Amino acid sequence: MKQTKKSRLWLAAVVFWLVVWQGAAMAIGQEVFLVSPLQAFGTLVQLLPQAEFWQRVAFSAGHILLGFVLGGVCSVLLAVAAERWLWVDAMLAPVMQLVKATPVASFIILALVWVSGKSLSILISFLMVLPVLYGAVRTGLESADPQLLEMARVFRLPLGRRVKAIWLPAVLPAFRQGCSVALGICWKSGVAAEVIGLPDGSIGDALYRAKITLSTGELFAWTFVIIVLSAAFEKLFLALLDKAVARVLGEEAV
Repeated sequence: MKQTKKSRLWLAAVVFWLVVWQGAAMAIGQEVFLVSPLQAFGTLVQLLPQAEFWQRVAFSAGHILLGFVLGGVCSVLLAVAAERWLWVDAMLAPVMQLVKATPVASFIILALVWVSGKSLSILISFLMVLPVLYGAVRTGLESADPQLLEMARVFRLPLGRRVKAIWLPAVLPAFRQGCSVALGICWKSGVAAEVIGLPDGSIGDALYRAKITLSTGELFAWTFVIIVLSAAFEKLFLALLDKAVARVLGEEAV
């Protein structure tokens, strides 16, 4: 019942803001500055059957998600190393703080000196994901029950069982939340890198072309595509993660 009410409220909020958007578009009366929701949707419908549209989606999604996966793997390895060795923690602390504090645009411009525009979104996605998931894994590792760890040490529990019984239950909730945040950041920063790097056949390139040709309908349509892709991949990844976690912990429970 509560979930149904929440869904209805969410739908009502969407309708409300669509009406506000439509009213603003009618009040301005200039499509160059603001198109109506129907015009934006119509432009999107025109883009969907085009092969170029799906090629751009595949290109950007592949590069951005590759950066996310690389960032996730490296963040886990570095977090475990930092938890194990104090000197690793000390060495990584200023680097992670620097990555978190530096504006995305600065990273993109600097990175163009070293990598091509085609690979830029991979690198930027990787850099934006790294400190988020590194911090999440560190938080999870630090929350592990010290009494359970001591008991595992006393009884000489094998490393595999220690990981499943103690470390995974402590780390996974924080890691899952970190992934939810990191995926959104990953898409925004990755597309921003494409807008500046302008790799052929990318969503960022399409956004830039829509901007310079004053095709506001396409600009809104591609923005909507980015939002949908980000939300869809987040839900899919978290669902797969939950399924994998349930399987691992369920097997351990047996």
